[in-house]
Amino acid sequence: MTAARAIDINCDVGELPGPQGRSADRELIGFVSSVNIACGGHAGDDETMAATVRAALSSGAAIGAHPSYVDREGFGRRPRAQDARDAARALRTQLDALRAIATSLGAEVAHVKPHGALYNDAAVDPELADALALAIREADKSLVLVGLAGSELLRAGRSAGLRVAAEGFCDRAYEPDGSLRSRALPGSVFAAPDAAARQAVTLAQRGDIATLCIHGDEPTAVAVARAVRAALLRSGVSVACPWARETII
Repeated sequence: MTAARAIDINCDVGELPGPQGRSADRELIGFVSSVNIACGGHAGDDETMAATVRAALSSGAAIGAHPSYVDREGFGRRPRAQDARDAARALRTQLDALRAIATSLGAEVAHVKPHGALYNDAAVDPELADALALAIREADKSLVLVGLAGSELLRAGRSAGLRVAAEGFCDRAYEPDGSLRSRALPGSVFAAPDAAARQAVTLAQRGDIATLCIHGDEPTAVAVARAVRAALLRSGVSVACPWARETII
């Protein structure tokens, strides 16, 4: 029997171009409790950041930054042999950009979740993880750092004195060691909403996962989010972001 508890559902947004992208993001955000907004490294610009912040404010979702390696051509998903200090500086630049826009709209950034290859590299590279955690602490020590459960990134966040949130993935396959299966391999992404929903409930029942991710750039994202939320509620798990901040307004 599932113990009664709450868990956050997050989604990566602000990554899709044009009005159709904004519309898809708005629909998706209605099913989640926090958002990770692309802030220029792999996708996004001032216009998309502002539109996505407004959508999050309208739905009550907690706002987070989704910085990456500066790699728009590869959508931030290509591993990069980059100096840890350079990666940390790029993260800080992206975080500052989103924070400035959020503040101008009467909102506040509550968390940081690296994107793509930066996220995966920091999960296993202690030097990179430490550099990113220190850059986040220097920006605002009250920010929550979101990272893969059991990763070096969460270890670095705790060492830096940050609050951390262990993340699980509803729509991604895992390897036996707990790492995410490479997107280059078949079956790495779950397109079927029912499969993602079953994995979400399994992860929520583990007790060590604070937030569940849904990738907003997938064409099935809204259907997955709808199915995941419904399955969690049926299993007795409520959906809420524990680190959500009140808006400044």
